[in-house]
Amino acid sequence: MYDVIIRNGLWFDGTGAAPQTRTLGIRDGVVATVTAGPLDETGCPEVIDAAGKWIMPGFIDVHTHYDAEVLLDPGLQESVRHGVTTVLLGMCSLSTVYAGSEDAADLFSRVEAVPRKFVLGALEANRTWSTAAEYIDAIDALPLGPNVSSLLGHSDLRSTVLGLDRATDATVKPTDAELEKMAKLLDEALEAGMLGMSGMDAAIDKLDGDRFRSRALPSTFATWRERHRLIKVLRKRGRMLQSAPDVNNAATAILFFLASSRMFNRRKGVRMSLLVSADAKSNPLAVYVFGPAVRLANKVFGSSVKFQHLPVPFELYSDGIDLPVFEEFGAGTAALHLRDQLQRNELLADEGYRRKFRQEFDKIKLGPSLWHRDFHDAVIVECPDKSLIGKSFGKIADERGLHPLDAFLDVLVENGERNVRWTTTVANHRPKLLDALANEDSVHMGFSDAGAHLRNMAFYNFPIKMLKRTRDASRAGTPFMSTQRAVHRLTGELAEWFGLEAGTLRQGDRADFVVIDPAGLNEAVEGYYEQEVPFYGGLRRMVNRNDDAVVATGVNGAVVFRAGKFRDGYGQTVQSGRYLRAGQRRPAPAKVHA
Repeated sequence: MYDVIIRNGLWFDGTGAAPQTRTLGIRDGVVATVTAGPLDETGCPEVIDAAGKWIMPGFIDVHTHYDAEVLLDPGLQESVRHGVTTVLLGMCSLSTVYAGSEDAADLFSRVEAVPRKFVLGALEANRTWSTAAEYIDAIDALPLGPNVSSLLGHSDLRSTVLGLDRATDATVKPTDAELEKMAKLLDEALEAGMLGMSGMDAAIDKLDGDRFRSRALPSTFATWRERHRLIKVLRKRGRMLQSAPDVNNAATAILFFLASSRMFNRRKGVRMSLLVSADAKSNPLAVYVFGPAVRLANKVFGSSVKFQHLPVPFELYSDGIDLPVFEEFGAGTAALHLRDQLQRNELLADEGYRRKFRQEFDKIKLGPSLWHRDFHDAVIVECPDKSLIGKSFGKIADERGLHPLDAFLDVLVENGERNVRWTTTVANHRPKLLDALANEDSVHMGFSDAGAHLRNMAFYNFPIKMLKRTRDASRAGTPFMSTQRAVHRLTGELAEWFGLEAGTLRQGDRADFVVIDPAGLNEAVEGYYEQEVPFYGGLRRMVNRNDDAVVATGVNGAVVFRAGKFRDGYGQTVQSGRYLRAGQRRPAPAKVHA
């Protein structure tokens, strides 16, 4: 007798092999049978007719910031409803493992644009751990929806050993004893089952809170001596590093290739996942040389470096200046330092402040940046002055005879800074180059930032969007990638590279799966949607909605989402996901969370 039968679907196993029409029988959380014939459905409580549908491994999201949300809403519904069955936490040097609750909230909230009081409240109410092993056990005990794995954040580690004040002071260098303590704590985290460590070199992101507000993240103050000591621990354990080079000192990127290299380290390299590969409007020529340069560097240095890639247009929204790209400017940071809207409006209206902002704005156009800084390519979508909706700030500047930045600031001051909502696409806007990046071996699919930047972007369904692009190109007679390769890139390839026990759906594999209706890969996949979030005080965040595309999502053999609805008790009493420890297969979970 089977717990779940998925019959007569086009089955993709996640390895890149050609799909076949098959029926899958699932028992005790594992794929027990894959067959071309029928299965006995007697007594089976869950039968999914997948005729005309696609059966594939659940998607893997290798870059999320669910670290606080998983404590408040362990079902992580926005990912699971789009077929994601495994998520990674602890990215960009940020985790909640060792640092105290207040420090962790200060590290996380402003960087990831999540209200600080809810991050702090989640940690104060739910924190039961003081070690990495206890953290893993605490996460594993939650009524998880998807499977979860994680990295230890360098900023978490550094602030724990040095204290948040010293960790963000450029004059402070860790003592040898402090370096060894960092190495010891990292080693304990890896021993407990964490996948590796995450860092952040680019000093753009800033601290929240009142104590050290607007200082850069602790990891950005680390020297390469400190990083090498920690990478030595990763190398010994065979684990990985996720980080981001300093965009203002591109030459430091070479240090990541050297640190990853097998040439100088007894032929034992370190896998590195770096941010970020994109066809950026701010640097339209870089995409042509990026892939070949990374492949060449990996070959020359014997490195294993890949860059995370979002395989969809990188569309951003902002309420006023509440967007991380403004941290690229000293003047932008000064405004974001102010939390009170009236104070912020007064600053934005000040002529001296504006002169400084214009100087920085015009100067930074010559340097590297994610944002293209073109206000003619920034369109207002919500505004008290309805006559401005649909106009770009550049057009308004032309009409008023102003510098575009002045027009932008004027509109914010006139209407209330947070009352003006606007949008722009910063990268991945050229379809042919986006298709080429999807095929690039030096990248892997990721960088969704799920759970962060709640009002700025929503890429929870990026795997669905990639499948739609693949299907649409094939229908148009201009295929750029087979569907089985797209599935492999979104599942098995990621699992193998990150060292996860996930990503394939063969006989004997854990049964994490998604059933896709290709007829549901329609315009809804691209739509804009918002959803009220009760655990964030009713904040409306951007989400995705493509329930016609996802017929069902299963985690550890249990169907948790089907026909647009989650199972009873999902994320509250029913546990489907588990914490996936590095290099270990987890047993099937109990049906009901105790």
